[in-house]
Amino acid sequence: MKQWTKEIEINAPIDHVWKYLDGSLENMQKIMPQVVSNEPVTVTEGMVGSIYLQKYKEGKRVMEYEVETLDYLDTPNEKKMKVGFTLGGMFEITAGYELVKIDEGRTRFIYTTTNKPLKWFVKLFLLFANDKVVVDFVERVKRVAENGEDN
Repeated sequence: MKQWTKEIEINAPIDHVWKYLDGSLENMQKIMPQVVSNEPVTVTEGMVGSIYLQKYKEGKRVMEYEVETLDYLDTPNEKKMKVGFTLGGMFEITAGYELVKIDEGRTRFIYTTTNKPLKWFVKLFLLFANDKVVVDFVERVKRVAENGEDN
């Protein structure tokens, strides 16, 4: 299993950043443009255990998978969400988003993702995996949150 964690400071209020992670499909697509659908299947009180059917477009191919909320916290000074899903029967993936209020106009964003191969032959792919996708993602969240909704 591989794990990557990246942290970045965003010059935007915590609630503004949170809406891209825990908001509408339209807001989610601003930071995850490949997500084409995110439909609730089961929504639980407190969110942990909620399941969404998500569709993700990679090139011309659309993959569909269930995303489960594994951890959830929404307070004025700290917000967290961790989700997990299995991609193509090949990888078990988790993504954790944590926001910490620095002050009224600044937020610390910590993104942690894990990738566990489910088949012996895909373990080779992880040998060459790097953090480029993770770095690109946190930088995109920062850019979108700081530059407003027009991205």
